[in-house]
Amino acid sequence: MNSPFSPTSGLRSDRAAWAGLGVTLAIHVMGIAFLLSYAPARDALTAMVPLMVELIKPELPAPPVAKPEPKIDKLPKPLPVKKVQPRPEPETRILAAEAPAAAVSEVAVVPEPKPAPPVESRPAPPAPILPPAFNADYLDNPAPAYPSISRRMGEQGRVLLRVYVEASGLPSSVEVRTSSGSERLDQAAQEAVRRWKFVPAKQGDKAVPAYVVVPILFNLRS
Repeated sequence: MNSPFSPTSGLRSDRAAWAGLGVTLAIHVMGIAFLLSYAPARDALTAMVPLMVELIKPELPAPPVAKPEPKIDKLPKPLPVKKVQPRPEPETRILAAEAPAAAVSEVAVVPEPKPAPPVESRPAPPAPILPPAFNADYLDNPAPAYPSISRRMGEQGRVLLRVYVEASGLPSSVEVRTSSGSERLDQAAQEAVRRWKFVPAKQGDKAVPAYVVVPILFNLRS
């Protein structure tokens, strides 16, 4: 049997101590690694680290340097004052009366009469226009034919036609100004008046075209 105080037993105890120290260090390293991998623990550890803050004093601007005022060695010399000589007072003299000038005879100048302005000759107003006539006895204008259908249906009424009469006395336009209420009666009146002859309108001795209103009466009693 080996004695506890033998060299072999001492070596074994040192190896066991180093092995235990290595296991302890490994356990601590693993614990620290686990704490650093865990976010809340890592934040707590970093929060515990003290922060160093250093205050920086702002630089104050340099005070403005007052400029030295220029020294006035000598005062300006005053300008010489000129003496103003008094003006001589005006002299009053009494002059002798002069002889009156010769009388000048005045001649009245009569202005020449101005010529009268020329009288502008205004054109005479145009002669009035006499309207065309359609009721002259020598014209022999036939009355419109009464439509047979209008007679059977009892249609009657009064038509006003607006007729444009040329200078030759012939109508060139026949329009219904006021209807009788029946289209057949209006057409019968227009067809008859288109064949009429008129006395043309007159302006002085000259025949001119103009409008005239022609009334046509359709009555079953007549």
